[in-house]
Amino acid sequence: MKLQAPSHEEHAMPVDLRMTPQRSVVHEVLRSSFDHPTATEVFLRSKDRMSTISLATVYNCLDALIEHGLIRQVNVDRDSSRFCANLNDHVHFHCEQCGVMMDADPIEKLDVTKFWKLPQGCQVTEPAIAIRGLCPTCVDKNQKVASR
Repeated sequence: MKLQAPSHEEHAMPVDLRMTPQRSVVHEVLRSSFDHPTATEVFLRSKDRMSTISLATVYNCLDALIEHGLIRQVNVDRDSSRFCANLNDHVHFHCEQCGVMMDADPIEKLDVTKFWKLPQGCQVTEPAIAIRGLCPTCVDKNQKVASR
């Protein structure tokens, strides 16, 4: 399935983050990804760019990048955590058949208080929303199977 390239805007590097060569590689792997890779997938892609990097180092880099707000950790159900460098407002579409995860950008600014009645006094810091369904590839596959 051909996915759209991510529209990751440049965000300023936090002054308190020492951007080591390993962190740079992990961050660049995520910035060039649009499939929300798992830590193992980030490790394998990082290994192509820096053969000496270890899985433990990748996990440490991911933790530091999350802590400093340069990437997001995405969790769907009990699946492995995935990672996303898109810091713009968006939600995630998760295909229930093949497992692909894609960014879905809002058509207009999302105000969650207009869609859900939140308990009084709550303050939303980040709407982490996952939309489920079938991706275009799986829809096509299912239609072809059904038409046989």
